[in-house]
Amino acid sequence: MANETTAIIMEARISHPLHQIASTPSHKLLLKQWLKEEELILNRLSLKETQIDSVRKEITTLFIFFFLFHSISLILLFNSSSSSDRHALACRRSWIPSLCSLCFSLGIIWAIRYKTDTEGHLAKLMEREKEDRKLLGKCIEELKKKGLEFDLLKEVDALRRAKSMRVETKVVKKWSARDFVTLFFFAVSCFVLAITRVILCN
Repeated sequence: MANETTAIIMEARISHPLHQIASTPSHKLLLKQWLKEEELILNRLSLKETQIDSVRKEITTLFIFFFLFHSISLILLFNSSSSSDRHALACRRSWIPSLCSLCFSLGIIWAIRYKTDTEGHLAKLMEREKEDRKLLGKCIEELKKKGLEFDLLKEVDALRRAKSMRVETKVVKKWSARDFVTLFFFAVSCFVLAITRVILCN
């Protein structure tokens, strides 16, 4: 009776998919490669998340610089114009601070646009890595479940085909959030130019 029980246990062990994989070099090697690739994808995902956080911090810093610069420049212009009696001369030379303000604004707007585009590109790359991880995870589960029944050529070819035929869903949008941010900062820049003219000429 004990011998029969031992034989049943040994037979169950041998027929288990993981035991089959361990005893077959090709399946074992494939599982190791896939697990290693899954770990690499996780590392790349972690790196992309760190990069996106860094870009978002840089964008926030640019926002702060934009409003801080214009606030300080308007306060200084107001103080200098209120303490000066040469309003006509200040009004004629108002193009100098206006030009400086415009150049600074355009530079910051370009930097913000560049950083937001970088953030969008990194987000797309991260989504692609997540899709790759999902596909790979399904293949690993199938391999662990099927054991020797797992057709190496067929399944590996299916994985490659799924990666190569993956079509990115592109939603056509007339306006994006980045466009609204650019328009907002451009409108604020024009408003600052008008305020500069009012301060120096009144």
